[in-house]
Amino acid sequence: MVQSNERPIRLYVSTPKEYIATLPQYKFEGRIIVVQGDYETQRAVQALSGVPVVGFDTETRPTFHKGPMRPPALIQISTQQFCFLFRIHRGRVPQALADFLASPDTIKVGISLKDDSAALTRTQREVSTNSWVDLQHTAKQLGLSDQGLARLFANVFGMRISKSQQRSNWEADVLSPAQKTYAATDADACLKLYEALLPLTQGKPYQLEEFPQSSAD
Repeated sequence: MVQSNERPIRLYVSTPKEYIATLPQYKFEGRIIVVQGDYETQRAVQALSGVPVVGFDTETRPTFHKGPMRPPALIQISTQQFCFLFRIHRGRVPQALADFLASPDTIKVGISLKDDSAALTRTQREVSTNSWVDLQHTAKQLGLSDQGLARLFANVFGMRISKSQQRSNWEADVLSPAQKTYAATDADACLKLYEALLPLTQGKPYQLEEFPQSSAD
């Protein structure tokens, strides 16, 4: 770490679940836009063109039984102001969206992107991941043990992300308001984490601490 007069940011090596449960909840408050079909997808991709970095995530309907996983039903792409929720009909990713995901012009930031890449493979749509940044790798580079989105976000921002809708039906005909907020929040949280952690990888001072045991009791 470089020498600086700036007060270092304090981060915990690992963030316990008990602590996260006490934190205020964070929700995306920007505009959420549900996108369906090729025409709407093309319009959404046009709106995203020129955006240097976006948050990225996917949602898949849970199966609750053994067997192959389903293809993703939703792809979320968030900027600071708005989040597009691309509904993937029967596992088909529109060409315009596939092209955007592969484009080197926009960095896509997510977490556990190996899983998302595998999910996209189930759509039988090969997408280049050269422009993707996995926050798990960033966290490891900084010496953080936290790998999940909720733990990382709580560690960095001191706020809790609800996971209550994670195993809901993402193939429903109409997404509920709670599902929309959940999906947009996850993608937005990835973007916010990237903006907070990137300066630390470039030399901005930070301080790693073990979580105080007495506070978790």
